[in-house]
Amino acid sequence: MTEARLRPQAESDLVDRTRYYRTEGGDDVGRRFSDAATEALCDIERMPGAGSPRVGELCDAPRLRVRRVEGFVCGWFYFVSPSHADVGRLLADSQDMLAILGGTTPE
Repeated sequence: MTEARLRPQAESDLVDRTRYYRTEGGDDVGRRFSDAATEALCDIERMPGAGSPRVGELCDAPRLRVRRVEGFVCGWFYFVSPSHADVGRLLADSQDMLAILGGTTPE
């Protein structure tokens, strides 16, 4: 199993997204989002290569992958290295992913 290591910005994104869903949909929705986001991280740890490489190809970052958060319009963006999954961001579909991730590189 591969460890998922969240960069500080990914941690901040998780807090912000959870707060957003709690504010907009109530505590139950916030809790469901948090659980689904955590489950997606577990999926990354179990099968890091399963995330879609499409956005990485568009950003000219061939190792960048995305794993969707089930039931929500966002996903985890990460790089797979031999020792871990380097999780850089948690972005909503409404955000300009190409502009945000254009300069993204693995740590």
